[in-house]
Amino acid sequence: MRKQVAVIGLGRFGTSVALTLHDAGNEVLAIDIDEKRVQEISSKGTHALQAEATNETVLTELGIGEFQTAVVAMGSAIESSVLCTILLRKLGVPYVVARADHDLHGSILERIGANRVVYPEHEMGRRVAHGVELPGVQDYMPLAKGYGISKLMAHKYLIGSTLGELGFGPSGKAKIAVLLIRRGEDVLIAPDMGEKVEVGDELVLSGRDDALERHLSQVRKQHPEGDGETA
Repeated sequence: MRKQVAVIGLGRFGTSVALTLHDAGNEVLAIDIDEKRVQEISSKGTHALQAEATNETVLTELGIGEFQTAVVAMGSAIESSVLCTILLRKLGVPYVVARADHDLHGSILERIGANRVVYPEHEMGRRVAHGVELPGVQDYMPLAKGYGISKLMAHKYLIGSTLGELGFGPSGKAKIAVLLIRRGEDVLIAPDMGEKVEVGDELVLSGRDDALERHLSQVRKQHPEGDGETA
């Protein structure tokens, strides 16, 4: 469903959020005090304004209170991000996502009313680390300590075998769930264990990180002819 979202702060993180939301069909208002940043994102089709987002009068005139969601993307400017978050909640924005650079910053944002606090640098660091630990994993999202969701490209040692033969699913020793397979433009949600892995497939898996690493290593040894390659 199309949403109205205000993104405040157009550094690399804020710009990425704004453009991704815009590309998904949402109505996005991007705000920054820096004119150059505003011009850059405007050239990519996103509605943007140069404005001081820590000024209550300015936010009121922009009708921020009518937006369903606001993303406070200012990280290092802690005082500004805190003040902006307070004003957004005061003006009635139902859902506020705020970026934090460290735990103390995040704790403050939570206490003043941010519905969700994100730590982009920490999250990217975890994703990169898991990409190193889990060969072939293209993306990773932590769920709990030691558990996560991983996106895996179909390597040659997987292609041609069914998910069941590869040991995935509730009957497999590793207890690794296959949430979906992306196959070209199609998405197979909760695929049957009889589904064969095809060239170009992307598998989204969920389970214990150590179990996934061990299991992929075992499967790779069973199919050494395709070790480390995608087809």
